[in-house]
Amino acid sequence: MLEGNSERLYCLNRAAEAAGLSRGMSLADARAFCPALMTDPARPDRDAAFLSVLRRWATRYCPWVATDGRDGLMLDISGAAHLIGGEEEMLSDMQHRAARAGLSLRVGLADTRGAAWALSHHAPGLAAPGQTAAALAPLPVAALRLEPAEAAGLERLGLRLIGELEGTPRAPLARRFGPGPLVRLDQAMGRQGEAVSPEAEPPRYATRLTLPEPIGLQEDVMEGTRRLLLRLCETLQRHETGARRLCLTLRRVDRDSRQVELRLAAPMRDAARILPLFQRGLDGIDAGFGIDQMRLEATQVESRPAQQLGARSEGNGNARLEDLLTRIGTRIGLENVLHFQPADSHIPARAFRALPAAWSAPGQGWVPPRPRPLRLFAPEPIGATGPRPPERFRWRRMALVTARATGPERIAPEWWFDDPDWRRGLRDYWLVETRQGRRLWLFHTPQNPGWFVEGEFA
Repeated sequence: MLEGNSERLYCLNRAAEAAGLSRGMSLADARAFCPALMTDPARPDRDAAFLSVLRRWATRYCPWVATDGRDGLMLDISGAAHLIGGEEEMLSDMQHRAARAGLSLRVGLADTRGAAWALSHHAPGLAAPGQTAAALAPLPVAALRLEPAEAAGLERLGLRLIGELEGTPRAPLARRFGPGPLVRLDQAMGRQGEAVSPEAEPPRYATRLTLPEPIGLQEDVMEGTRRLLLRLCETLQRHETGARRLCLTLRRVDRDSRQVELRLAAPMRDAARILPLFQRGLDGIDAGFGIDQMRLEATQVESRPAQQLGARSEGNGNARLEDLLTRIGTRIGLENVLHFQPADSHIPARAFRALPAAWSAPGQGWVPPRPRPLRLFAPEPIGATGPRPPERFRWRRMALVTARATGPERIAPEWWFDDPDWRRGLRDYWLVETRQGRRLWLFHTPQNPGWFVEGEFA
């Protein structure tokens, strides 16, 4: 894992720990200890997602489950252990199920949260009720979740074990280290409460409608879709989100299913706007002997906070454009509906990008110092000499006479790109207006004298 300007160890296996490596150690130092060390790039985002999955799995044992750090879970099993046969049976079941999934757990169980953390990290096992102090006494003071500086300071005083810290007068410790170590000690011993705060379940953007009688007419299916949309949009409104992708599943009486997927050009939560967009997808649905269940899910959502509407505000002024993009995208794909965006480059051919209109809002971007032609094409040579635009020249079999020339605008090549069209070096651009009505963009190359036409103004 990259921290600052050095790579550091993020996670270790047992063999690496046995070799003396530790988390946070620089990769250079780790290779000095283990020349044959094998590493992979750390992915904290994936680790967090996996820990969230484990947290949800752990709710099979109790409803109060919270994440603890970046690799731990904290469960409050009060009143739930007897459902699985007791505390020992619960720990055994956890480890057995984790082993089948290829995971190894370090589990600690005690009367308090701090004691359970200490056991899981330093002496995995179970502390009998009322025996918390005895179970923690032989453990190092670092098991109290102290800061490294606090633990090192206590060890320099000779207080290496929790039992030694428990028997030391509190007043001198508070004067020297502050209340931190004593608060952690009291939490572990149960003299000060510490609650487990479970994380809220993520919202489920899905709704279902079970029909008493099968339906098959398109009007009935649209009505069912409307009811599902109303309930789903209420959920989206409550969480200030908008749907970007919707999936409508229609279950037939023969237990076969049909799906209609709708990809929206912008996050929406207005049922009246979304419903007509389902029309095309539902036209070709085969209802078979009838549809008895409908399910609508927003498979992709984006944040859409509530907006303050003033006296002159009319809401979303781009609603019609977004609906049009959605309708076109349903036919040819949203990724094929493109628009041009300015790009930060002086090179004319690189001054714009074509991006999908559904996932990129129009932006100002970089503004060139001079106007750019509406039409650009590959440079076309013309027979002319000299550093100034020719008075007469031929282009595309047309004889043209220069009426006015504006320039030059010197553009240097971008040396960090190897562009064959710019190997001639500098270019001096001119806006040439001809008597025949053509407004052309010409450039001259001083290093290798020549004149070219690259664009035409409207």
